[in-house]
Amino acid sequence: MIIHYYRGEIGRMTSWRDRIDRTSNWSMTVVAGLLSVSLSTPTSHHGVVLFAMLLISVFLLIEARRYRFFDVYRARVRQLERHYFAQALCPQAELNTNWAEAIAASLRKPVFLIEYHEALFRRIRRNYGWMYLILLMAWGLKISSPKLQPDGQPIEFVSSFQQLVANAHLGPIHGAIILIAVGLFYTALLGAVLYRDPDDGEFAHGEVHV
Repeated sequence: MIIHYYRGEIGRMTSWRDRIDRTSNWSMTVVAGLLSVSLSTPTSHHGVVLFAMLLISVFLLIEARRYRFFDVYRARVRQLERHYFAQALCPQAELNTNWAEAIAASLRKPVFLIEYHEALFRRIRRNYGWMYLILLMAWGLKISSPKLQPDGQPIEFVSSFQQLVANAHLGPIHGAIILIAVGLFYTALLGAVLYRDPDDGEFAHGEVHV
């Protein structure tokens, strides 16, 4: 029975891991596609990069929710591997005698083991922080390089902060508001990157984790 149960949990964990990878792949595709559109021609608006930030944020929210489900099945699999199969292969002093009780409690009443914001921050640190950084650099290049503006002036960088603000205009929204909004958004992202997860207890053992 344990063997078949383990196989079933592996299947569910793999299924949710595949869903996580799909949102990551979609995000990278969006970043690559919209960056090529934005930087390929001066007539392309810098709002394309901002739109890419919005799209991958939606993917991030979806992926964080999927990660919470994945984490439940990952925890069950790790309990079985560490306390059942490892003990069968090479018995050692038992670290946790209540491991089967923990799995049974999870089966009777499944609950998430990680808060939504913790899953969100973890996915930012693992994958999305790098995508956001690439988009920020591309957006900064777009609004600071006159060559990438519709008028196409033959100079490398803007000559004043006022010109940078003017290039950051987004329709009726003033460029200063856009700069402040982007700055606050990336400050929040930096806080997510620096955030440290609480101790996962039994599930924190080992370096192989997602």
